[in-house]
Amino acid sequence: MAETQNTEEEERFYDQLTGVQKSAILMMLLGEEEASEILKNLSPKEVQHLGSAMYSVQGLDQDTVNLVLDEFLAIIKEQTSLGLGAGNYIRNVLTRALGDDKAQSVLSRIAPSSSDRPIEILDWMDARAISELIVDEHPQIIALVISYLDYGLGADVLGLLPEDLQPDVIGRIATLETVGPDALRELEDVMQRKFKANTTLRASQVGGVKAAAKIMNFTKQAMEARIMKSLSKADKNLVQSIQESMFIFDNLIMSDDKSLQTLLRSTDSEDLILALKGADEPLREKLFSCMSSRAAANLMDEMEALGPVRLTEVQEAQKRIINVARRLSDEGTIVLAGRGGDDFV
Repeated sequence: MAETQNTEEEERFYDQLTGVQKSAILMMLLGEEEASEILKNLSPKEVQHLGSAMYSVQGLDQDTVNLVLDEFLAIIKEQTSLGLGAGNYIRNVLTRALGDDKAQSVLSRIAPSSSDRPIEILDWMDARAISELIVDEHPQIIALVISYLDYGLGADVLGLLPEDLQPDVIGRIATLETVGPDALRELEDVMQRKFKANTTLRASQVGGVKAAAKIMNFTKQAMEARIMKSLSKADKNLVQSIQESMFIFDNLIMSDDKSLQTLLRSTDSEDLILALKGADEPLREKLFSCMSSRAAANLMDEMEALGPVRLTEVQEAQKRIINVARRLSDEGTIVLAGRGGDDFV
């Protein structure tokens, strides 16, 4: 009887492991040389998440490790020897594991026909160092650099630039499309001055409305409002396009229950109370349905006891929750369904 109970507890614990933690367990089982080779092919953010997870899974019992290995071997056994050697297989596995955007980032570095990102080294720098590096460059160069960065890092760099420059940069990012060799040659000249590094020239797809929207997703509410107000003076249609592509609190209603449950467990209760004060009834009901009846009742009582709150407080709380959601999405812990059928993953 006791053995059965222990087995059930182990399985429950195993079910709570995220994909990143399971990957971390496999990494801990590899030799140092093999593990380091894998890390070389990951982006800075992926290395950070996987490295943190490796610390978190230390000291696990052997039974849990065995369950992870069993799942890994089951996945491998489903693949044929023919499929293992196919480019589509590699692409599909990376996409399922990392999401489309991150998979494309990894493929661009490991596919035989691809070349390295010209400014890849910036991914390993902090926002302040990058902003100081590019602040004296032409706004178009700044926009190009920020477009290549992870969206959260790009938002941090944007926030450290002079305020009067920020709307111009976002506007340029939103209108970037295919960047040809001439533009990349200019960017290479900048990087060579800064790093003495060589890069490969080729036409690249960067920026665009969606990239600008994702960067704006990570900015603070006041900064977002100021940039959008300034940018709307020059191009109202562009502002509307950016706003329509942004992930907002109301979009959470399109996410699955499991993802929302994970998000709620990771959200500060005070932020949730404030955020729900300004939410539509269908979204409230959706989020309440992802809680226990007792937790939902307690939350409703606290919302009622709070009384009227400023709209700006509600918006900031919603922004903080969305930032948590985006972080969990980037880690692969949850999936966020976006507008127009797009997934923010």
